[in-house]
Amino acid sequence: MSETMSEKILARASGKDKVEAGDIIIADIDVAMIHDLTGPLAVESFEKIGVDKVWDSSKIVIPFDHQVPADSIDSANNHIIMRNFVEKHSIENFYDVNAGICHQILPELGHVVPGEVIVGADSHTCTHGALGAFATGIGSTDMAMVFAEGNLWFKVPETNRFEINGKLKNNVYAKDVILHIIGEIGADGSTYKACEFAGETVGNMSISDRMVLCNMAIEMGGKTGLVEPDEKTVNYVKKHSNKAYKIFKTDLDAQSLNVIDIDVSELEPQVACPNNVDNVKPVSEVDREIDQVFLGSCTNGRISDLRDAAKILKGNKVNDKVRMLVIPASREIYMQALDEGLIKIFVESGALVSPPCCGPCLGGHTGIIGAGEVSLSTSNRNFKGRQGSPDGEVYLSSAAVAAASAIEGKIIAPE
Repeated sequence: MSETMSEKILARASGKDKVEAGDIIIADIDVAMIHDLTGPLAVESFEKIGVDKVWDSSKIVIPFDHQVPADSIDSANNHIIMRNFVEKHSIENFYDVNAGICHQILPELGHVVPGEVIVGADSHTCTHGALGAFATGIGSTDMAMVFAEGNLWFKVPETNRFEINGKLKNNVYAKDVILHIIGEIGADGSTYKACEFAGETVGNMSISDRMVLCNMAIEMGGKTGLVEPDEKTVNYVKKHSNKAYKIFKTDLDAQSLNVIDIDVSELEPQVACPNNVDNVKPVSEVDREIDQVFLGSCTNGRISDLRDAAKILKGNKVNDKVRMLVIPASREIYMQALDEGLIKIFVESGALVSPPCCGPCLGGHTGIIGAGEVSLSTSNRNFKGRQGSPDGEVYLSSAAVAAASAIEGKIIAPE
């Protein structure tokens, strides 16, 4: 019987020859991730279970990224809770406040390889499917049981496979592609389905660009996002990890597979308008002055995004009425940006550059907006209050649109 990639991965993890969409299975977990915001509740719940130690200290990854450096007494105390847990259970993969955003550093530091089941107490864990893993977000209390038992129940999802074809125009990026798809099928268009991204356009994308697609699968209700591994995947894994892995691919006659064709050859830059990610319009239809630009996050804080923005900002100035905040997604990216002179370009243009972290993405840390202010962000969510005041507005775009808009003082497409 033909199967999807998700079905094959979950069959392996559950010790079965095959599984079908709708089956309830218990799957062994290859990687479990919590961070400084979701971790304390997971630790508290784990301690209530009453087991002496975690199931496998080598398979747990704990980065600090959401509130770093600590921005309140509560966040500082949460960091203490997590550091004590790391020491007590000899967690091997702990990354303190200087490493970067969890969804960037997990693949970057070799924790993600094809064919694995990866769970994280963060909804954008689906990012890691860009390397051909089944990766999904779970709750903190579910994570406590993973820490105790090393497995978790799943309902095997059906699959929406987006066959994306067409050569992207200049200044059109993976962010525009995924915003377009979400705008077309809606925020609930893939509820509890695996979202596979395939086709010629995806094949031509870098691993970083594929991570953008998978990162935002959750914004259309997806259980996970995936890209079938290819030569680019193998080369990335060889460079970043020494873990063994297995490649799975989807059989195109699988019963639970739904193929959706997407032509992006005429696509122009896209913007998600307040207050929903599926409220998507071409940038040419958006005329809005802005107060802040945020370049960063687990969606678009990678070196390619910084390069795209720096190319536009070089020799130009951020508009006097605009604050621009640049936050690289990891220390490695920050160092690379330093070496390439990108940080100097940002600073000379008038932007603020912060150390790697989530920044304003959750509304509780660096660079939040006030009542009536408008933010243009390269992140993944624009819900009311997401980046500060519920009376502010958040728009989403690519790094190139963000940089051009920072110069102009309103949302525009780059030349």
